[in-house]
Amino acid sequence: MKQGVGAVLAALVMLAVSWNVFAEAVVTDCPVAVRSFLPVKPISRAERPAGIRAVVANRGEAPASATVTIILPEGVRCAGGDASQTFTIDGMDEKELLWQLEAGAALSCELRLEVRVGDSGGPAALLPMDFLAPVHMDPPSYIPEPVPAKTSVLIGAHHCPLWEADKPFMWSQLIKHPERTPALGFYAQENPEVSDWETKWAVEHGISYFIYCWYRASQGGPVQTHFTSAIHDALFKSKFQDKMKFTIMWENQMRGVAGVSDEKDLLENLLPFWIDNYFKWPGYVKIDNKPLLFIYRPEFLIDDLGGEDKVVQAFNKMRQACKDAGFDGLYLLGEYRGTDPAQLALMKRIGLDYTFAYCWYVPDSPAPQKAIDTQLGYINKTQQLGILPQVVTVSQAWSGWNDEGSIWKIPPTEYKSLLQRAKDFISTLPANELGSKTMILDNWNEWGEGHYIAPYREYGFGYLDAVREVFSDAAGPHTDLIPEDIGFGPYDSAYRTFTEREASIKKEVSKKTVKEGAREPGMVAWWSFDEEKDAPAALDGSGHRLGGLLRKATRAPGIDGNALVCNGGCVEVPKNGLLSVTQGVSVSCWVKTDTAGQGNTWILNRVFQGGTSTGYRLGVLEGKPCFEVPQTDWSHHLKANIDLPTGRWVHLAGTFDGKTIRIYIDGVEQGTLDRPGPVNTNDFHLCLGNYEIDHASHFDGLLDEVKLYDRALTAEEVQAQCKALAEQTK
Repeated sequence: MKQGVGAVLAALVMLAVSWNVFAEAVVTDCPVAVRSFLPVKPISRAERPAGIRAVVANRGEAPASATVTIILPEGVRCAGGDASQTFTIDGMDEKELLWQLEAGAALSCELRLEVRVGDSGGPAALLPMDFLAPVHMDPPSYIPEPVPAKTSVLIGAHHCPLWEADKPFMWSQLIKHPERTPALGFYAQENPEVSDWETKWAVEHGISYFIYCWYRASQGGPVQTHFTSAIHDALFKSKFQDKMKFTIMWENQMRGVAGVSDEKDLLENLLPFWIDNYFKWPGYVKIDNKPLLFIYRPEFLIDDLGGEDKVVQAFNKMRQACKDAGFDGLYLLGEYRGTDPAQLALMKRIGLDYTFAYCWYVPDSPAPQKAIDTQLGYINKTQQLGILPQVVTVSQAWSGWNDEGSIWKIPPTEYKSLLQRAKDFISTLPANELGSKTMILDNWNEWGEGHYIAPYREYGFGYLDAVREVFSDAAGPHTDLIPEDIGFGPYDSAYRTFTEREASIKKEVSKKTVKEGAREPGMVAWWSFDEEKDAPAALDGSGHRLGGLLRKATRAPGIDGNALVCNGGCVEVPKNGLLSVTQGVSVSCWVKTDTAGQGNTWILNRVFQGGTSTGYRLGVLEGKPCFEVPQTDWSHHLKANIDLPTGRWVHLAGTFDGKTIRIYIDGVEQGTLDRPGPVNTNDFHLCLGNYEIDHASHFDGLLDEVKLYDRALTAEEVQAQCKALAEQTK
């Protein structure tokens, strides 16, 4: 559900920028490339200037003179300035260009960007562009009061609350898919005004409630949470809180953290928190005076509570506790996106009232009609089995956090037909069942995983209009406002601050640095962490400009100069084709730790969800150094024969020559593993000191002198590396 790759840069004579893949427009023999070509605002209107921004980059070492021209379709004009801009760009530098365009009426069109370098042609890029109908109104003092569209059934939508101000990296997928940019921009969800816009857009199109994903931060004690700002800081403090209802989906997927330690934890910590903070809230969804509680992985409770019968017992106690609190019970709904009778029977045995889907998996990257038919097939099959009643969910799209597996999308016109068929289906359900009274839409705002119906750049209000037309009795045209229409916003100041900071250190990260000894055959990168202690970048001493950004990481004295302190932070090396070695790979480094028995902690990683059969990584498993070059998902972990020594500097190396993986400790081979075939490549970044940015699976200790090669080092070379600095450890 919550996972994460992107577009591969293509060297073509001309690359059209599509909504599905935004890639750098490149001409193979031209040093200048189009890095991006996008609107400044997520949604544009006619009769109002719309900013268009392009970024071009000089990939060569020498300065280049370029002329960039934006070619406008009929009905669109430059509102100020010239369509062409001429400039000189330094080597390995970027230039940002801005135009103000204006359309005379609502239209869909295509903008073309053409680049000339000197007297030669250069790259070009295309930008699909929609200008919505103009809106003219006097600016109100606040967002106009929502006018709910009434529906015959209660329509809910899953709500993904991951978009907090201090987590700007959550928007990374949208850099690759700018067509997904929300109408609110890369917003901070804790702003009550953001909640008011969401409420207005939802209820005016027939959506009555959100199902917020709800994450517990630690189990076994008083309740602590992650990502609840959308409820506590935004919805509960919003002006329109009485217009929007909500429920929660207990996202208990992370074992040992997000669930419960035992029945006492459930009944004395978790349930009272829900009752006091949510169920008793006037806007919490209650049907038949019973709160609705959605559970993401209900089967995990069997282990948490000690057996199926223990889950039944706990659920009955939960229902009684809700009655004691003044309700008539509690509806318990378990997530399942399949039709296996055994799983549905298990859900029934443990005492769930209904099954529902967070999303529907549709294989083979289907066309829209196939995606519609497959979902309806799942829904009908669940009903035919007759094991557990369902509350119907319909899904709009899917990509995964890293464009993994099946990727598909149903455009608004076809989505409307899916909604109509789902509406017809639920009308056949027994009137006493919850499924006849409510239906769920997937998803309001899961921008990262690629399923969303909130207003956004590509289709504007298209999905919401489809919901309104199918389920509400609101007839005739209506006006959908966006913040710019009334002078409100922006809501992305935190993200802008982050990107401005990133831009300020980008040149430093890509600075060309060549350390003495960097001319070793096959060396791809060398991170020594020897910059000033508070420097934001870790430079690459190989000369390949593969520097990285420090993410909540610090430095301390190392075996040679400074070292990276691995206590939860990391260095993020941006994705680059040089990192995707194929025929062989070697990683070497120095580490020092006082923590014995580390398990599932990672020193260097390029194996992530969405590419678990690709890349390479070095870390510690069950106390032993481990080097992995997977061939299938998570395969080919080679653990050393001995534990990682503690209390001193240790040299580690992992090598792979296309046939055999080897691991070395202090220059001595400590394990081999057969693994024929090339390294499977990916388009991920590289993480040093941790599994991923801000992740719990980080190495605990110091890391220094990390070297990456596109070949297998020999045993003699590994020994030589170890000896070169070994004397400093004595």
